[in-house]
Amino acid sequence: MQQQCSWIEVQRSAIEATKKPLQNAVTDCFHLKTTCVCSANPIRIADLGCSTGTNIFIATQNIIEAIQLKYQSQSQNQKTPEFFVFFNDQASNDFNTFFQKLPPNRNYFAAGVPGSFYGRLFPSQSLDLVHSSSSLSWLSKMPKELTDRNCGAWNKGRIFYTNTPKEVEDAYKGQFKMDLATFLQARAQELVGNGIMILLIPAAHDVIDFSVDLYGGKDHEVLGSCLMDMAKLDLKKMLESNEDLSVEKMDLLDGNNLIIEPNLGRHVSQCRAAFEVLIEKHFGDGIVDELFDRFAQKLMKSPQLMMYPQKLKLVMLFVVLKGKV
Repeated sequence: MQQQCSWIEVQRSAIEATKKPLQNAVTDCFHLKTTCVCSANPIRIADLGCSTGTNIFIATQNIIEAIQLKYQSQSQNQKTPEFFVFFNDQASNDFNTFFQKLPPNRNYFAAGVPGSFYGRLFPSQSLDLVHSSSSLSWLSKMPKELTDRNCGAWNKGRIFYTNTPKEVEDAYKGQFKMDLATFLQARAQELVGNGIMILLIPAAHDVIDFSVDLYGGKDHEVLGSCLMDMAKLDLKKMLESNEDLSVEKMDLLDGNNLIIEPNLGRHVSQCRAAFEVLIEKHFGDGIVDELFDRFAQKLMKSPQLMMYPQKLKLVMLFVVLKGKV
């Protein structure tokens, strides 16, 4: 029986699907603190791209429970250190809403760190573990080739990369490659020796027939068409190219057993929450209401675009990296 759920629930399912791989990663790769346990020496965890939802608290708790389990099994005579979790996102993120949703019975201290993770956010060698879920798919900026009307990558009439010339796909690939290198370089400096980083990265199958397949982002093409009315990568090779971090694990988590139940209001509001700031920055804030009204009208005519069928061309990459000593 297929499970019907919202995109938020799909994200939650992906996080929950990583609980066992995450526990294994902590067991195999996380280095227990050997110094005395005191308030000045907590385990420092950073979650990058926290947004304002509650799913990230599930991931945070999974990480903490995995570390506690390792202490209990391997260091029975040593008390588990306290936990300090840094939640990061862009400065435009609604941190007030986020902090109001913090679990009241949490077993960690929390702080917000605004700023782009495509750069340094923390002092050198200050983090024991870094986690990021479904955030690295956001580029730091639009590829410059897409802004040149005389370039083959000029993506006229579209806000997404599907059904576009190869030059457009290459431009997105190039920007992602530069962003990933910057991300890894910053984290390598912030992690302690033997510190680990756990990444959950949305990806696509190697072969997609964009003319017939439903895939993550097809509805974005509809949003792009409303604007007209008024990123395949060798990720492992890119990760391994970093000289300061080693790839410890890389697995595919396939979410093909989930579909999204069509709900027009919820879908439009979630898309607006995700893209409103980007659209306002690029086009100005005067068009947003009309744009999403048009978006809703088009989705009413094609409700299948709000569904993720059993054969969704989407996978999640679970990656664990470790700082080299």
